[in-house]
Amino acid sequence: MKISFINKTLRYCISAALLTGSMAFGTQVAFAKPVTDEDIANDAKTTDQIVTYGLGTQGQRFSPLTQVNKDTVADLVPAWSFSFGGEKQRGQQAQPLIFDGKIYVTASYSRLFAIDAATGQEIWEYEHRLPDGIMPCCDVINRGAALYDNLIIFGTLNAELVALDRETGKRVWKEVLGDYKAGYSFTAAPTIVKNMVVTGISGGEFGVVGKVEARDAKTGKLVWSRPTVQGHMGYLNGKENGITGGDLPMTWEGDMWKTGGGAPWLGGTYDPETNLIFYGTGNPSPWNAHTRPGDNLFTSSTLALDADTGVIKWFYQTTPHDGWDYDGVNEFIPFDLEKDGKIIKAGAKADRNGFFYILDRTNGKLLNATPFVTQIGWAKEINIETGKPVETGNRPGNPADAKGDDKKGTPVFAAPSFLGGKNWMPMAYNPNTKLFYVPANEWSMDLWNEPITYKKGAAYLGAGFTVKLLHEDYIGALRAIDPTTGKIKWEYKNVAPMWGGVLTTAGGLVFTGTPEGLFKAFDAETGKELWSFQTGSGVIGIPVTWETNGEQFIAVNSGWGGAVPLWGGEVAKKIKNFNQGGSLWVFKLHKPAAKPAAEKTAAK
Repeated sequence: MKISFINKTLRYCISAALLTGSMAFGTQVAFAKPVTDEDIANDAKTTDQIVTYGLGTQGQRFSPLTQVNKDTVADLVPAWSFSFGGEKQRGQQAQPLIFDGKIYVTASYSRLFAIDAATGQEIWEYEHRLPDGIMPCCDVINRGAALYDNLIIFGTLNAELVALDRETGKRVWKEVLGDYKAGYSFTAAPTIVKNMVVTGISGGEFGVVGKVEARDAKTGKLVWSRPTVQGHMGYLNGKENGITGGDLPMTWEGDMWKTGGGAPWLGGTYDPETNLIFYGTGNPSPWNAHTRPGDNLFTSSTLALDADTGVIKWFYQTTPHDGWDYDGVNEFIPFDLEKDGKIIKAGAKADRNGFFYILDRTNGKLLNATPFVTQIGWAKEINIETGKPVETGNRPGNPADAKGDDKKGTPVFAAPSFLGGKNWMPMAYNPNTKLFYVPANEWSMDLWNEPITYKKGAAYLGAGFTVKLLHEDYIGALRAIDPTTGKIKWEYKNVAPMWGGVLTTAGGLVFTGTPEGLFKAFDAETGKELWSFQTGSGVIGIPVTWETNGEQFIAVNSGWGGAVPLWGGEVAKKIKNFNQGGSLWVFKLHKPAAKPAAEKTAAK
């Protein structure tokens, strides 16, 4: 662990006199302003701070700010830029948090920075001591932290959850989420719900067992734990709280559930109206579906968990018996759907399998499902009545039937690729335009199955693949989707994949970045590009915006990396020359310099 201090802030006092708020010399002590439950509950409406991942617990990523708008965005200029360090660049996918004049942002290799929001000056840096042998599937990234009270909490690549003192960067508590030697890791931003810090886990490619857990945010003590694979026991306050899916017929054969995957590796959203925490679950293990007949609950699904107990109130499985690694981890965003003159408590999800789903968030009933990519090969449609996909039968063959020496099953051409119609990068919802803005990708893959046996700490795929291009002129597409119909209102096509998060504002704008290094702003109603800025490396972070002293600021991380250059096949070859980086960029509107006094006199 490394902690460096710049502009140290005095926070704690050790004498009785200091506890009263004054020093022996009569100097007043500046205690840290705590992040409260009220701050978190009101984050979607508050404009001078950002204390949640998603700009509100529902994760809509909408800001009510309007100073930067369609008319003024052309005057957006850099205020400052902050470097995360030269030798540890790699992918930078985090969303910054802003509170009490400071920006808190995580970076690659399990690092966390506190930065003066006005100047870009580093206050402190925490660098987690990572052991040898960590096994992250898709780069050494981190997607963000959580603020609560005087703590900032984030997860590490060796599957630990760390709480730091917000003013000093010193560690307050640490909890182990899983055995990193067995393939567990953690990259998502935690969620704060009712005094608890809620987390998932990563590691589906290593045969781990997924779980969602809630801990006391101030102490790290476990409150409840809910495994996401059928057959495993849940816990509440140290006592057994029911087997996951205990009332349902078993959907796993033999002992496959014991290494079933289902890792909820992306993070969740919380809806206070229903008191439900929504988590997506990852792929079943191994990828070779012939080894695990059945639907394999609760993998590749959306789970609605009771916030107080962790009990699953409803679930919806987007890809039953997943054989393409389509996962189901993508964020489920609660919103109010206006339909036939009624308001429905709904939620939306752009799944990796290529379908855009609308569910009733109170009970999980499917309301609509439509394609948001141009080609889907695994299913013809989603049956609205049953909620089940109508499959095409396009599954890779069983290696047990192979006649060649390589023992590979018959390969298939599948679209989208396992990287998904939309991967981890969060979409946004604008309640003014009533549109979702989805960072989509068009690609395909050759996929085949291979024999596989589970071994602790080893890759557990049983599959091979090659990612391929679908279109010569573009891969990525930012698409505006009408949730009432599922139709695409407008789209922006990009040569390289869209791999960054999205922000939308009441100023009528949509912000996102590209791997080419461009941070862009679009008209939220028409999709017209209004502004762009070259950051020097791929923008795969998540933009945020806030105001201070009457000025609106916008921030985003720049730093190319993530899964695409590691797993992208032909796509990775096409974009192999993109440069890595590691910076936080902050923008504001340009203010013309005041005219000199002599010039003012001459003008008169």
